[in-house]
Amino acid sequence: MCGLTGSLQATYPEIRKRAIQVEEPLKPEVRKPTIRPVIQPSISTINTTAVAQVQVQPQGTTAIKSRPTAAQTEEDWGDIDGQAVSLYSLKNKNGMIAKITNYGALLTALQVPDRDGELADVVLGFDNLQGYLDGHPYFGCTVGRIANRIAKGKFTLENQEYTLATNNAPNHLHGGDVGFDKKVWTVEEADAHSVKMAYTSPDGEEGYPGRLTATVVYSLSDNNALQVEMSATTDATTIVNLVNHSYWNLEGHNSGNILGHELMLNASTYTPVDSTFIPIGTIDPVKHTPFDFTQAKAIGTEINQLIGNGPSDPGGYDINFVLDGEYGEMKLAAKVKDYKSGRVMEIYTTDPGVQFYTGNFLDGTVKGKGGAVYRKNAAFCLETQKYPDSINNEGKQGWYSVILRPGETYSHTDLYKFTTD
Repeated sequence: MCGLTGSLQATYPEIRKRAIQVEEPLKPEVRKPTIRPVIQPSISTINTTAVAQVQVQPQGTTAIKSRPTAAQTEEDWGDIDGQAVSLYSLKNKNGMIAKITNYGALLTALQVPDRDGELADVVLGFDNLQGYLDGHPYFGCTVGRIANRIAKGKFTLENQEYTLATNNAPNHLHGGDVGFDKKVWTVEEADAHSVKMAYTSPDGEEGYPGRLTATVVYSLSDNNALQVEMSATTDATTIVNLVNHSYWNLEGHNSGNILGHELMLNASTYTPVDSTFIPIGTIDPVKHTPFDFTQAKAIGTEINQLIGNGPSDPGGYDINFVLDGEYGEMKLAAKVKDYKSGRVMEIYTTDPGVQFYTGNFLDGTVKGKGGAVYRKNAAFCLETQKYPDSINNEGKQGWYSVILRPGETYSHTDLYKFTTD
């Protein structure tokens, strides 16, 4: 058994070897493309026809389709090197609003009612495209081709070794220097409740083999659920692991820290890491460690036991949990409550793991929507995924392959269901 057993008085550097993985640097270098500012955005109603919505069913059952009424608008957000960037707003009958852009296929805002029906934006982000172009810690974006880390930026596939950028030295992180989060996606469909986007990554991009076509569909339903469906196909054997990287604060994106939020994770095991924050290849119990969220508790209850080790390691939660339940089936991954607002978020996913991260690198230097200052622990991420460095643990018991071959389809669905308490 591995993890924190017995006394928990040790400093974070002493325990992190088998306990914690540190998130990406706050300000990765970002290319500076040409952007055309929008002086007078044009807004047009696209469609108001009824479309399918997903209703959350008990764990292990199939989601049921029904017909909501919703409205959608499209706003011109500028262009990048001649590629048009738009902002889509989806609104359901309860007033809940989701805003999505085809830059990075990212979620820029999600306005959710509290127990009194008052709306607040519960995701971190920026008011305009320039904020995202200036560099940010993956707010709300679609991460790919491979989310999380690959050890030393190397992997072997079909007897050929591939070398990737070590943009989080000594490892590869979130698809490389210019991952899917920095691409302009093509909007293929946009109707009253959903937006479908696609991006084709050419063979060799960021060092990955194969021409990969990825799609992301965001859908907003009348039962206050946001669904994110991801899929991909390839013309040659490659690897893929797509993730939505939203930062959440259920009290509101500008409401201070999330340490009082109550979290339950449907995970009795996790993947410990080495000193370079790469999984060591085992799957260990969370029991008797600060990573045990099988019973709901405040996020801040034991976070101070994860002290950190200087500027490159500020401490806090950043670790992959192995979800209980079957891979490929829609199952409850997490439930989060904010007692101040009464908002409750349940996350369902078909993926086998979830990375829990507590905004450890947010340090007040990023100014978000409305001038909000995002400081440490201003938000949490729950990134549903296959485990970090899975390609270098291929074939191990309990690990799931990230290999995709021609004729196969990668798929990954998340559902974020909001209620009040």
